[in-house]
Amino acid sequence: MLNRMVEHMGGRLDATYAALSHPIRREMIERLRTEGARVTDLATGFDVSLAAASKHIQVLEGAGLIDRIVRGRVHHLSLDPEPLAAAAGWIDTYREFWERRLDALDRLMREDR
Repeated sequence: MLNRMVEHMGGRLDATYAALSHPIRREMIERLRTEGARVTDLATGFDVSLAAASKHIQVLEGAGLIDRIVRGRVHHLSLDPEPLAAAAGWIDTYREFWERRLDALDRLMREDR
């Protein structure tokens, strides 16, 4: 079942992780976590041009991480956390794996004492 879920989500997970792979995009997501922002406001503060910041925004949009509402000439962006939840859920499937390994390590260390 898990394999089918991962195959179904594969393209979306790939896009999410690719979008999160750049520090500017992670910072943009962090800024949008508390409230939406206009494109120009979101692009401010990075050591890149507005065109480069816009490309980062397009990557985030392509991954489904942000939504854009256009009102006249103003483009307002907001966070869509659903792809982040899916990515966290995939990582969480390995929690039991690591907990078992750490428990085994703990037992070995106690036995060595």
